[in-house]
Amino acid sequence: MKIYGDLNSGNCLKVKWVCDRLRIPYQWIAVDTLQGETRTPAFLKLNAAGQVPVVVFGDGRALAQSNAIIRYLARGSDLIPADDFLAAKMDEWLFWEQYSHEPYIAVCRFLMVYLGKSASDLDPDKVTRGHAALACMEAQLSTSRFLVGEAFTVADIALLAYTRVAHEGGFDLAGYGAVRRWIGDCESVLGLS
Repeated sequence: MKIYGDLNSGNCLKVKWVCDRLRIPYQWIAVDTLQGETRTPAFLKLNAAGQVPVVVFGDGRALAQSNAIIRYLARGSDLIPADDFLAAKMDEWLFWEQYSHEPYIAVCRFLMVYLGKSASDLDPDKVTRGHAALACMEAQLSTSRFLVGEAFTVADIALLAYTRVAHEGGFDLAGYGAVRRWIGDCESVLGLS
């Protein structure tokens, strides 16, 4: 299996972390998104949307979109709850991450880290929505160790990718004690700390 990705991307790290956690062998193919490598004809054959990550399996089939990839790779593992309702709650967090978290936390980080913007240059609406996402996580994590109760799932991996570097996008996590505790717990499970 080949993973086409950029290690600066939280979405790509999700896939790497799932593979590493589950000991799934892979070949990492570095793609420099800032240099336009996702816009080449060869890459666009793998993913017409021109986004990383993309996984290409031994039989040539390709799969894109980080949460679809990690959901697929983790099937049958302890990263997906056996209980159907808890698995659906995990999916709820996966969808929420792409709609209500990543567009604010990750985008602000991209603007500051890669485009050199200052916190004062950020769109106030993105900052407000980013804090709303962190507050939502804080509320959940104040009642459970992980996002879906006491079990570490792909939902935690999906949300960890950009939450752990939220400060790089101007989000001070000092007021989010449960989120900070959760980041440490997730990093420990993944061997990142």
